[in-house]
Amino acid sequence: MKWEEITDLHPSRFVLVEAIKASSSNRIRKIEEMAVIQDYDNPNEAWSGYKELHKLHPHRELYIFHTSRKDVEVVEEFFKVL
Repeated sequence: MKWEEITDLHPSRFVLVEAIKASSSNRIRKIEEMAVIQDYDNPNEAWSGYKELHKLHPHRELYIFHTSRKDVEVVEEFFKVL
């Protein structure tokens, strides 16, 4: 699903999404296709949903966005595991 479709279906909501098709360039992650897993009224509930799902499936590419955003580009941060 494209971001524009999600914002039309879930206005003024926090959405937990999984990236289906995404690309990276210059540390910017552009999410082109995504699936809505759940929508929420508030960010605390959204983060709880994210943490629960991430614990079960750590390799899935999950994000939380508010549907008031115009686009869904993400700045990539890389962490060194010691």
